[in-house]
Amino acid sequence: MVPFQSMTTVTVYIVFVVFFLVLFSLRKNPFYAAGSFVQEIFTSRKFLFHFIGVIGILFINKLELSIEKSMRPRHDFTSSIYKIEGDFSASIQHFFHNDTLTYVATFFYVVVFPALMIASILIYTYQKNYKLFYALCYAIMFNYIVAIPFYLFFPVNEVWSFRPNVSLLINDVFPSFETEYRPLSGLDNCFPSLHTSISVTLAVLAFHSRNKFWQIFVPCSAAFIIFTIFYLGIHWLTDMCAGVLLGVAAARIGMRISEGRFSFSTQRSLIEQRAKKG
Repeated sequence: MVPFQSMTTVTVYIVFVVFFLVLFSLRKNPFYAAGSFVQEIFTSRKFLFHFIGVIGILFINKLELSIEKSMRPRHDFTSSIYKIEGDFSASIQHFFHNDTLTYVATFFYVVVFPALMIASILIYTYQKNYKLFYALCYAIMFNYIVAIPFYLFFPVNEVWSFRPNVSLLINDVFPSFETEYRPLSGLDNCFPSLHTSISVTLAVLAFHSRNKFWQIFVPCSAAFIIFTIFYLGIHWLTDMCAGVLLGVAAARIGMRISEGRFSFSTQRSLIEQRAKKG
């Protein structure tokens, strides 16, 4: 039996995971959290615009794939990355290779990863932790705004497509991955790793939440998701390092903006104060 038969199956899994994550985090009926989100969408223009911003950047990321096709041929930087780090990813995959681990890793890569983002939005909204909700919106947008230019002008292919000694293990449990999931992410959209950067962003923001379960579960999940990008044969070590830096920076910038410490007016005031002192 193939666990992941289609994106429909994946979507169903995501819904169930979000349901249980919200349930364990809030100890409340998850439909209450969903109701709070819908209420905010219809009653708060600020809340709505931030959510639209996140949806918009995801649409732009999808558009990037179309723009990328029109830019071919482009220089391929994959060989340069390989010269820097060699067969690190291959070593991870060969050392840990196990059928059960392949299933769990795939589950975290395609299901838990998006579920963490969705559940974070619902949890922060229900707890009325608007600072974290807005920080999450800003951080997700920042992650994509920084990553997309690299995908366009610094293409790096996934490890399995470059090294014959590395396999795309996701295909073992999700045979239609290349036809159904691939349209969401280009084969050469490796540097930086968004799975890494967004996971790190979610983990950093979770530390600032008031939810003990979330403070522990999200960082642990983020660490395992980072492991999966190597084990499944997708990303290079360089992609991960860049993703960690981007994720931390995005979370900090998101927090500063949501707290009002990164507004243009604030920056202008600081500049004027320094000018007066000078």
